[in-house]
Amino acid sequence: MTPELLLKHADEATLWPAGSGLDVGLAYERALSVRQLRLRRGEQPRGYKIGFTNRTIWDRYGVYAPIWGTVWNTTLSFCDGEGELSLAGSCQPRIEPECVFGLKATPPARAGLDELLACIEWLAPGFEIVQSHCRDWKFTAADTVADSGLHARLLVGRQIDVASLPREAAAFDAQLAAARITLLREEVRVDAGVGANVLDGPLHALAHFLAALRDCPGATDLQPGDVVTTGTWTDAWPVHRGEQWRAEFDAPLAPLAVRFV
Repeated sequence: MTPELLLKHADEATLWPAGSGLDVGLAYERALSVRQLRLRRGEQPRGYKIGFTNRTIWDRYGVYAPIWGTVWNTTLSFCDGEGELSLAGSCQPRIEPECVFGLKATPPARAGLDELLACIEWLAPGFEIVQSHCRDWKFTAADTVADSGLHARLLVGRQIDVASLPREAAAFDAQLAAARITLLREEVRVDAGVGANVLDGPLHALAHFLAALRDCPGATDLQPGDVVTTGTWTDAWPVHRGEQWRAEFDAPLAPLAVRFV
């Protein structure tokens, strides 16, 4: 599938007639070509999403390693705890509660966890709205990469300055890994999870992604000001216009609510 056709399906929210027909390496090449097409029409990259960091859902989707894609100025929103998102233009959308990091510096080469933490300015709860252009969410890992990492929207909630949290990476990571989340739709519990689901903790997920990003030919490195959302703590759940969802995160993350229009 060509970059132009991939972007056309994304713009028109239409299902692919079949899979991408690509392997993972070629899928990243296609995804980077789609990134260039979006840049040419004026969209601006704002960071990255990491997908399939949650090992508990690997068997369900048949994808057994993390993937990543670009977050855009056209897909990124911020709120102070309660926001609104449009589902217009999305294809089979689902919601994922995640931990989002805001970068203040590009991490050094071969950064350890402490060096990586020193490059983070803030963390926040997030809802990533993911989508699939493969019917019924039946895909290969390469399909998810070619499909812009399944990214549709990202809502970032209340930001917490990392300076107020443990400055040693081991303690910081342990606190996030132990944090729990309850996901509710219209005040009814839908799912629950824990930070350790994402590759043993969000900071570990970020470290894995940084290595994968730098191993990908043609990829752009992390930049100051980038946001990175590190993967869902629960399964991904279908969403519809008119619904209200809420994630009750343990500290240090704040609760986050969203209404879909």
